[in-house]
Amino acid sequence: MHTPIYLDGHSTNPLAPEALEAMSPWWHAQAGNPHSPHLAGMLASQAVENARSDIASLIGSDPQELVFTSGATEANNIAIRGTALAALEAGIERREIVVSAIEHKSVLSSASSLRTAGFRIIETPVDESGVIDISALERLVGDQTLLVSVMAVNNEVGSAQPLADVVRIARAAGALVHVDAAQGLGKVSLNCTDFDFASLSSHKMYGPMGIGGLFVSSAAAVRPLPVLFGGGQETGIRPGTVPTPLVVGFGAAAKVSKTRLGADAAHSRTLSALFLEELLSRQVQFTENVPEPQRVPGSLSLRFPGNDAMSIIARAGNRIAISEGSACTSGQITASHVLMAMGFTPQQASETVRLYFGRYNSAADAAEAAVVLSEIVGR
Repeated sequence: MHTPIYLDGHSTNPLAPEALEAMSPWWHAQAGNPHSPHLAGMLASQAVENARSDIASLIGSDPQELVFTSGATEANNIAIRGTALAALEAGIERREIVVSAIEHKSVLSSASSLRTAGFRIIETPVDESGVIDISALERLVGDQTLLVSVMAVNNEVGSAQPLADVVRIARAAGALVHVDAAQGLGKVSLNCTDFDFASLSSHKMYGPMGIGGLFVSSAAAVRPLPVLFGGGQETGIRPGTVPTPLVVGFGAAAKVSKTRLGADAAHSRTLSALFLEELLSRQVQFTENVPEPQRVPGSLSLRFPGNDAMSIIARAGNRIAISEGSACTSGQITASHVLMAMGFTPQQASETVRLYFGRYNSAADAAEAAVVLSEIVGR
């Protein structure tokens, strides 16, 4: 069976060979629970801590500020719900949480769940390029704001957010800062010590699925409470046995990403530019939803007027793997909340597809993808 050209890196990325190699012995030959006191357990614990150091090095933090989770969704829940519950327990009276309108559902849903606990959830608008409106954020953040949560890079359109401005505004109001860095890790340079909390994902940066992390600054005024309960692992924030093979793979992927950050960005930028040039040369009618200065290298959100995105994906068949600009929730296809926040109509959103040219794509992939799409959507 023909393997399609994979261009859906915002959903997940292929496992780096270095990560696969690092993980391999920990599945069988070097079995051991990292929380056990015997030699096998101590060796596993050492491997976990080495990986923790490699990931911390990538984000500029102290290793002890990194808590392992099952992924960024869990990390977002801990950062938002755990922080809000900790604030309630501590008697902190701030009851507002400010998020951007284009956050991942795990952020929006976590925040929304806190309304029953007396919190007011405020959504900050974005501009037509999917970048948070800083002037609006300045108006919305105030002395009742407990937490400001803004993603580093949007998972649907690839827009990079002005985090320095977000931090400046939040700090001026005495608010905590959470950054969902799942899509930024390995794509852009991040120094998480600028934030109080940052959510991380392994599989978005060529590591294994099923593992992620939460950066919790030692300087944060509030330390999140756990949202799960168990043995008290990971400094009491995230109980449960730490999965050594997955953590080792995460660490290996982080180590590679740190050394390849610039090269990967240049490679992705070159391929996406080649792809767009090929589409233009074939006189394909399309709109680039987020221009290059606002998006991360390799990320493309494209609208093909008159063409349904789901139909494009289906017709691409086994030739290219791309995804749509809509989200499937509870079995219902609804217009993407990200695109709607950017001012799209439901019809325009339904004509949008998402692509990402990553580390393991080639110039031939970019050219072939353009050929396939030009055949499907016509001129």
